[in-house]
Amino acid sequence: MFKKKHGDKARPDLAAFQREAEKVVAKWYGVHNPDVGQEYLLWQSRFDYNPERDRAAYELALSALSRRPKISILMPVFNPVPSDLYQAILSVEDQLYPNWELCIADDASTDMRIKDILASAAARDDRIKVVYRDENGHISAATNSAFALATGEYTGFLDHDDILREHALAEIVIALDEKPETEILYSDEDKITRIGKRFEPLFKPDFSPDLFLAMNYLNHFTVHRSDNIRRVGGWRKGFDGAQDYDLNLRIVETIDRRKIVHIPKVLYHWRAAHQSGASGLQAKGYAHIAARKSLEEYVGRAGLSATVEPVEGLPYFRIKRDIPQPGPLVSLIIPTRDMLPVLRSCIASILEKTTYTNYEILIVDNDSREPETLDYFVRVTADPRIRVLKFPGVFNYSAINNFAVGEARGTVLGLINNDTEVISPDWLSEMVSQVVRPEIGCVGAKLLYPDETIQHAGVVLNSTGAAHVHARVPRASAGYSGRLAVCQNYSAVTAACLLVRTAIFHEVGGLDAENLAVAFNDVDFCLKVREAGYLNLFTPFALLYHHESLSRGSDESPEKRARSLKEIAAMQARWGAKLRKDPFYSPNFATDSHNFSIRTF
Repeated sequence: MFKKKHGDKARPDLAAFQREAEKVVAKWYGVHNPDVGQEYLLWQSRFDYNPERDRAAYELALSALSRRPKISILMPVFNPVPSDLYQAILSVEDQLYPNWELCIADDASTDMRIKDILASAAARDDRIKVVYRDENGHISAATNSAFALATGEYTGFLDHDDILREHALAEIVIALDEKPETEILYSDEDKITRIGKRFEPLFKPDFSPDLFLAMNYLNHFTVHRSDNIRRVGGWRKGFDGAQDYDLNLRIVETIDRRKIVHIPKVLYHWRAAHQSGASGLQAKGYAHIAARKSLEEYVGRAGLSATVEPVEGLPYFRIKRDIPQPGPLVSLIIPTRDMLPVLRSCIASILEKTTYTNYEILIVDNDSREPETLDYFVRVTADPRIRVLKFPGVFNYSAINNFAVGEARGTVLGLINNDTEVISPDWLSEMVSQVVRPEIGCVGAKLLYPDETIQHAGVVLNSTGAAHVHARVPRASAGYSGRLAVCQNYSAVTAACLLVRTAIFHEVGGLDAENLAVAFNDVDFCLKVREAGYLNLFTPFALLYHHESLSRGSDESPEKRARSLKEIAAMQARWGAKLRKDPFYSPNFATDSHNFSIRTF
């Protein structure tokens, strides 16, 4: 009832288009038969939109909207495979939400069948507008031509060979009804072959500013408030291939990041076709060049002292930030109790490998007894950068660090486990360059087990506290969608190697020595920092080994198990429902694993 029916004019015969598409597919090996994966098939059957099951609920929700804004969909067109274009247009016509307009700019296509398809579409539905450009101006110019037709309050983008799910615009307007102040919305996406096989879903986090500066992960399906597009001047010539990234950067830098809404549902199918961006980096190398140019201009506009570097072997980027001069004094706090070989390796690796020079080391001795350890303390403090502080009594990681912070001289604190070992000499330079940013709270490093697998690359929340993502993944892996290779925001990072400004440590009250003596104190601390308005950051460009918990030992004794359960209860009591919804980890991933495996039950 709510959905506008098509006009009386008949649609062209899809079968003819499909036969031609199959010929094209046959020339490109592999695309017609990608590895979909059993997990994604299960996810689709259990959690994805199902018209027969879900359409009525969406229509009911649409009927209850307090407002029905018009959504303009922009489609620049240049010589697509006719069947792909036809299906892209139909995917808009079939939307459950009817208050849309499809604004198409044909960029002087040379295939006359394209003009026939566009003319037929405009004739059968008055919500479809078409402009025919006299000369090919490439995608930025064509998108601007399409936008010139737009009258909607919000504007979304659809490539000429992709598919919009029928509930896509319904999801957009429902989200806008809940949060009318929203400036940008984006959804999850997947890829689709010409025979309709879906694969490689991209399940995204809520808005992560640092991940966004590494890649345009917003991508498909993104919807902007139209006035923001006009305000920044639309799409710029010279950024073709990364024109939407350039636009997104220019808008995002001017709005409150809290007004960017992620819809964690697959609303868009990206066509995996020869020379499509979905087919890989090599197909559109020029887009990578344009994206780098967009980031470099962003760095200039923001007045950052930084350079943009490509991530080796991946279509992503690193914003390499300079350190203010003079660099801040960093107080590296290292609790210990004997375990001299481990401690000695840790201290030696810092002293011998670290290129950043303005630091002090505070070794906090928690009742060491071995003569070799005590003798080492005497010898090592001959170095003026090192002090040994005494903290007697039962091991309480939070209390030890809180005490040491009171003795620290630095404006930046480094919480460092005694079982860590430096790998990359510039680890501290990288972490300092991030932690001095006003918006950043805690900064965590990439930590490896001695067997060269991942120990820490960010922490996500769960009902019992938290877990490390990408755990035990090989060091050389890029991780899920390149996430092991780029800077990004997480809810928490491990205090095995964590930097934070001293002022922030005091602002949030330090670590919880009363309720979280051993476990989860770092997660709790990071959440307090996040609640105070700061972003926590993981950087893969600071690399260390972590011989995890060699000093503390396991939690297998009855006493330790009881303490662990008490600390889990404390986390649940303090953070409640926030532990069950991590903004930086998709609800489409399994809750019993934190290696970005797809949820199946």
